[in-house]
Formats: sequence, structure tokens, C-alpha cells
Amino acid sequence: MKLQGQIVDIENKRIFKGEITVANGKIINIIDKDHDVDHYILPGFVDAHIHIESSMLVPSEFAYLAVKHGTVATVSDPHEIANVLGVEGVEFMIKNGKEVPFKFNFGAPSCVPATEFESSGAVIDSDDIKTLLENPEIKYLAELMNYPGVLFDDAEVMKKMAWAKHYKKPIDGHAPGVLGDAITKYINAGITTDHECFTYEEGLEKLQKGMKILIREGSAAKNFEALINLLPEHYEHMMFCSDDKHPDDLLLHHINNLCARAVAKGIDIFKILQVACLNPVKHYGLDVGTLKIGDAADMIMVEDLKAFKTLQTYIDGQLVFDKGTSLIKKIHFENLNNFNTSKKETSDFRFESGAKRIRVIEALEGQLVTNDIIADAMIANGNLISNVKTDILKMTVVNRYQNQKPALAFIKNFGLKTGAIASSVGHDSHNIIAVGASDVDICRAVNLLIKNKGGICAVSDLEENVLPLPVAGIMSDQDGETVGKQYAELDKMAKKLGSTLNAPYMTLSFMALLVIPALKLSDKGLFNGKNFKFTNLEV
Repeated sequence: MKLQGQIVDIENKRIFKGEITVANGKIINIIDKDHDVDHYILPGFVDAHIHIESSMLVPSEFAYLAVKHGTVATVSDPHEIANVLGVEGVEFMIKNGKEVPFKFNFGAPSCVPATEFESSGAVIDSDDIKTLLENPEIKYLAELMNYPGVLFDDAEVMKKMAWAKHYKKPIDGHAPGVLGDAITKYINAGITTDHECFTYEEGLEKLQKGMKILIREGSAAKNFEALINLLPEHYEHMMFCSDDKHPDDLLLHHINNLCARAVAKGIDIFKILQVACLNPVKHYGLDVGTLKIGDAADMIMVEDLKAFKTLQTYIDGQLVFDKGTSLIKKIHFENLNNFNTSKKETSDFRFESGAKRIRVIEALEGQLVTNDIIADAMIANGNLISNVKTDILKMTVVNRYQNQKPALAFIKNFGLKTGAIASSVGHDSHNIIAVGASDVDICRAVNLLIKNKGGICAVSDLEENVLPLPVAGIMSDQDGETVGKQYAELDKMAKKLGSTLNAPYMTLSFMALLVIPALKLSDKGLFNGKNFKFTNLEV
């Protein structure tokens, strides 16, 4: 096979008219050759840190959509399914991903459960980490969210890192807002990356101390604008990632969009493409081609180097996307799940109190971090209830692995005026999380997910809408386009109920993620992520 186009040689900062010859999935020759072809040929894009599960798609269906945007590979942490199903879940992701021509590079989830302050469906200890890292399919030790465990030399955390060093595999970081002596110790422990920087200053300090910094732009956490000005000087030590990408967003774009936005800012094209295409391959030692003779023929044709509209995508020389059509086929698989709680009653969501003031989670647009604020309580018949006028709404986290009393708290900035929304995608343990205008609505939403053994939903006075997620309660068994459209309808309904957030379900899914400060809710109670202790709702 011979392909002609404007060939983009990133390392040598050269674009030339040429021809690429491919045989047996490898590039065997690249030559200068004059022709009349206008399109550009460049290495495929790599998402340097993503949880495939956040797309609500199994890997094969994620690949079906991703190749449309020129993505050929991901560095994927399967800790979402691992929190539900343990090592069995990781093995499911690897097996399903290998069924299609796409380069998933999975890590060994380092924090299952993420903390001891929540209920998960499984535990992955240091012995499991050893077993996983022995597998050549596992490329790295995935994000060490338990940064206090690193800073205080927790024995089990140290064992996990020791196995990664033994097998010479990189260790990914997760240290939002950790600076000064603390981040120095974190880095010196052997942790090489961070995708959690949300200010320029934080990113700069970590870069100067030797970390690789990932510019994250997902469906909820959006740090591109804060960090992109670091790229021109530090491009050799940066990568692009999504972290979490919901299906409606994946229908529209992927890493290609970050390249387009960077070009629009006037940043050098070769620096941008090194970040998007080359750096993840080098850092993780991926078997992904970078458009050199002898490399795997992983490459894309794009219309131009401004919008990066993909015309064709090749992986190992196989055409997997061609002029609007994904050529990745649907794969049959068995659904795995772990969902063992029973129907709830409205009274389960009652909070007896006489408090005048309460501690409230303040959700922030485009961020995973939250604020810890104090607000006036609203009480009816001795029960703390939602106040839609001040947008202080009741929320709950319900243990989905066994029958337990729901945990309750209050949250600001969801904006619902009526009804409720709920999700069994609740990072990282994936218990049911819901927020609503009344206890009745919250109970209806929670029970709708229990009935379906997982999903996301919205309820109003007039309708109930649910997207079932029967694979571990976090992924669909349907195709990506169907899921993307269903998700978009639910997003629209949540906003019709009053939500002012750009991505209400994605934001909701992170309100139980205890390792991101300041205030979150687990199935065991309200949690202060700054001092890593439970705290009281009543002030």
C-alpha cells in the first residue's frame, strides 16, 4: 500500500510532499515525491490519560468513535471497573479492547478502593498489583490518587510502587493542588506524571521539579485554558488527555480538538503535535507508530493543520476510518455486574435536624475540586429539605453493593427547580449518587437505577428517562452513537429541570470522589478532602 500527501515529520519540524509505503502493518519506506494531493499525513493522536469507562462505552465501542477523530491509542486507567469488579474487570477491558484494531494501553489500578472511607465492590492489593504488572498488556501503575499514602509512606502504597519499579513500568500521579515540599517528596517517590493541575503556577512548579504535565480537557474538568501557555516552552514534557469523556462529547471530537484550539492560539504546530502524538509513546514505551520507517503504520490523513478534520485513520496499516465511516465492527460480549441493593423508601432520605446552618458542597463549573461553604438550612416537619430558591439541594450517595442507610448532604450550583437526576457512575466506587428538588424525587431517581442495575436518569413530575448501564453499572452494551444520543437527551432533560451546569451528570459523578478536595460525600458520610476526615453536615 502506498499513501501520498503532505507528510508531517514532527521531530525534524518538516512538512513535505511525499509517499509512504506500508507492508505487513509496518512503514517500510518514506520518500519525497511530488504530487497534487492536498491532505496531510501525520501520526495518530494518543489520549495520554483516560478512563474508557467514563464514555459509558466498552473499549470496542469507544474505539469505534475515537478513530473518527484520528485517535489511534489511549493510555487507559481501568480503575472505574476495577472498583466494581476488581481484577476481573481489568481483564474484561483488556479482552474486549483486543477484539478491535485499536491500541488500548491499560494500567494497573493503584487505588481500589480509592480510600478506606467509602464502600467499593472490590479491593486490589499489592499482591494483585504484582500479578497485573507481570502481564505485558499492563503498561504502567495507574494514578496514585492516595497521595497522603505516598507522603506518609503507607506500607501498602510503597509495595505497589516497588512492584512498578521492579517491572520498570512508569508510575502515574494524581496530586491536585499539592505543592512545595509535599510535591517534591511525591515526585522523589518515583511518580512521573500529573493530570490534575488546575492553575498555571501549579503546572509550572511540577514541570520545574521534573514531572510530565498533562493538559486535561474532559467533559467536566477543563484545564486547557489554565495550562496551555506552558506548552510553548515545556512541550517536551507535556501531553494531552481527556481523563473523563462522556459519549456525547466523544461523538463530536477528541484530542484533535485540543490541537485545533492550540493552533488557534498561534502555538507552533510541531510543538503541538509532539504533545499530541509523540510524547505519550515515548514516556510509556507504547507500541504505537510515530511515522518513521520500521514503525507500525499508525497514522491519519487530515484535511488541514488547523481544524484537523480526519479523512482516514490507519492502525497497523489497516484502514479503520474512511471519509465519515468507522470501519470498526461491533463485538459480542457478556455483561458483568455487581449490583446488590434493594428498593428504597422516601423516608430513607429524611434527615432529622433542628440546625439553622449546614455545611454545603459547592460544585464548580469545569472543575473536580469543590468549595466547603456554610448556608442557611431549610426544615419541614423536622426534616432538612432542598431549598430550590437558594439552590441548596439535597444529595445522596447510596451503597449499591449492599443494603445500607443512604448518606445525605447538600450541594449548591446544580440549579434544579424540580425533579431529580441520578447516576451509578459515581467516582470512584460507583455507588448511586443523586441530587433533587425533593426527597420524593430523589427516591424515584435512585429506585429507577436500582431497577435497571445501573445507569443515569432524570425524573420529573411528568416523565422518567433512563440510560441503562448494565456492564458493571457504568457502561452500556449498546453502540456508541446510540449511547451518545441517549446521553444527550438526558443532559437536555437535566437542563430543562433547571441545571445550569455545562455537564451536570459528569459533575455529579465526581461529587463522591473523596481524593479531590474540599468537600465530598461518600456512602459513609460527608468528607473533608483537605484533612481526610469525615465532617458534620450540621454546623
